[in-house]
Amino acid sequence: MSVSPRRLHAPRALTPLRFLAAAACGLTLGCGGPQEEAPAPPEPTAPTPLISRAALFADPAFLSPRLSPDGAQIAFLAPAGGYLNLWVAPSGDPGQARVLTQEATRGLRWFTWSGDGSHLIYRQDDRGDENWRLYALPAAGGEPIALTPSGARAELVSVAAADPGSVLVTINERDRAWPDVYRVTLATGERTLVERNTQSFSNWLADRGNRLRAATKTLPDGSQEIWVRDSRSRDGAGRWRRLSGIAFEDVSMTRLIGFEADGEHIVMIDSTGRDKAALVRMDAVTGEREVLAESPAADVVDVWINPITYAPEAFAVEFLRREWRGLTDAATARLDALDAAFEGDFTVVSRSQDDSLWVVEETGPTRPTRSALFRPAAPPAPTVGPAAMIVGQNAAAAVEAAALFEHYPQLDGISLQPMIAREITASDGLTLVSYLTLPFGSDPDGDGLPDTPAPLVLLVHGGPWARDSFGFDPRHQWLANRGYAVLSVNFRGSTGFGKAFLNAGNLEWGRRMQQDLSEAVSWAVAEQIADPTRVAIMGGSYGGYAALAGLAFTPDLYACGVSLVGPSNLTSLLNAIPPYWAAFRAELHTRVGDPTTSEGRQLLRERSPLFSASAIRAPLLVGQGGRDPRVPRAESDQIVAAVAARRAPVTYLLFPNEGHGLARPQNRLAWYAATEGFLGQCLGGAVESIGADFEGAEVFGLRGAGLVPGLQAVAPRPPRTP
Repeated sequence: MSVSPRRLHAPRALTPLRFLAAAACGLTLGCGGPQEEAPAPPEPTAPTPLISRAALFADPAFLSPRLSPDGAQIAFLAPAGGYLNLWVAPSGDPGQARVLTQEATRGLRWFTWSGDGSHLIYRQDDRGDENWRLYALPAAGGEPIALTPSGARAELVSVAAADPGSVLVTINERDRAWPDVYRVTLATGERTLVERNTQSFSNWLADRGNRLRAATKTLPDGSQEIWVRDSRSRDGAGRWRRLSGIAFEDVSMTRLIGFEADGEHIVMIDSTGRDKAALVRMDAVTGEREVLAESPAADVVDVWINPITYAPEAFAVEFLRREWRGLTDAATARLDALDAAFEGDFTVVSRSQDDSLWVVEETGPTRPTRSALFRPAAPPAPTVGPAAMIVGQNAAAAVEAAALFEHYPQLDGISLQPMIAREITASDGLTLVSYLTLPFGSDPDGDGLPDTPAPLVLLVHGGPWARDSFGFDPRHQWLANRGYAVLSVNFRGSTGFGKAFLNAGNLEWGRRMQQDLSEAVSWAVAEQIADPTRVAIMGGSYGGYAALAGLAFTPDLYACGVSLVGPSNLTSLLNAIPPYWAAFRAELHTRVGDPTTSEGRQLLRERSPLFSASAIRAPLLVGQGGRDPRVPRAESDQIVAAVAARRAPVTYLLFPNEGHGLARPQNRLAWYAATEGFLGQCLGGAVESIGADFEGAEVFGLRGAGLVPGLQAVAPRPPRTP
């Protein structure tokens, strides 16, 4: 497969498979005792001036622009009162935007339009507990309407132009594990039961008339089945029947996308009978499947669906970088037009219902995200606001684009570092697609190698069933600016590289998955990229586990480690999974280990850093959300206590009102400020002073704040309880 440098797509949002994926990434420990003192750090190696942490890690100025169905309006997220809120504007005049919500604690992260554009639907949880509650808000302004009850977890199933006044949602109020489906009226919040979930259905698919027509059923062994209902059935009527099975090895590679306009065919991603997931059309009556597109190099990971015909038009695969290919001559012409219109990597993020107007985002490692309105029509299109300009032509389509938003205007004019895609070969022959960013000024001849070996931060992705991708990454830019080489590795078990690569990670937490990371460090040392005496391992969620495992299982490899919401005891982790993950439980037992058997418990104990904590001697920084439903606070409490009992240096920060990751921008800035100071002590990179980065943060220093310069003054111990 040839990889175009420009026909690319930005990383997708998190999928349900990503068990331990960090967001944007009790027991009071360390009370009393001697005063902790920070050791002298190595000499700084990073250049000045420094890019401020606030410029990289504060909320973006604009996020998630989405067109209304008629294309007349555009909604987006942007800060208001210090938090991300929902805004709406005429699509031709975004300067006339008005804010619709007044979130003042955590900010919003997701929304969508109703089928007719009369309402905006968004979700919010309670301080990170992931019990999502859905709200509808009139696009013209007004008070939000709660669509789902407090304390239950709700998910949107579908919106449809054919059913504009209501939506289908799942709510787990009756059964925490197997949610029921309701139709909810947007104007009033009135709910009507559509499907009582008595068959352990885990995912639902509605047709274009907003009728439940397909579902996936999880079986006790972790395999699944696809069930369907006749197109003539009404809500609550018509019998479900089994259409086909999905073997366990294919479960994580299979995804139902949507019904086509005829209501009798389902577009899906599927790896049945092949290693790499393909784009498939399935007959909803017979179950017969037709392969529409596939690649020998990587999985199909994204699809363009025409908003008029609902047919697939183009598909994307991603190996080193994401590449788009058209399925029709018209789609190919549109891709060519986008190539001509945009210099960077692009993705189409929104299309009007008549397909006359798109929102396109453009980005790259040194090109922070910006968005534009785009008209893909062949004849000359009407002007879209005063900024409109013809930016490209080809034989098939006249192209008109209008600048919309600079998502990170604070980075304009700042020199950023290129990202280098590298293929590292593991000792058993697997190819580990990896991404390297070098310190500023370290590679004057541009050969992808620093003049002298640099301190290295191994940045491990969460999931672990996710992947790192090529593109703008503020963490890479931050660390490279401070004087570090940064390496992100798609270890076995990462997604997008076929089911053999994914399933090679089964039961390999702390073993071959961790060995891939160790071998990547050895590669960087052999290539004279990394100074072997100054290597840190850092990550959130599964990446946090990898950091703990790296210090515990390979204590001579790393100079220090940083773990945010990382599990330390795999048995207690799996025993504490939330009830709404019931459909995922068997898959977790197959991929991580089975705590219900003696053999499984032994394996999980061997792979748990907690039980090898006596080997940890390098400095460790731990961060934890107090309300995390995926990795409970006990996971961090117990590893910190075990490490501290051996008198090893450990610093522990608790964010009491956060969940799995840090949603509040003040807390996020505080964490990165603490991490920067910690790495400066360990690796010798440059450090921006803490300054105001802890202002407004809710954080306690439970142990070891004195080991990081300036941290003790801004991260107090929690108040003593009477």
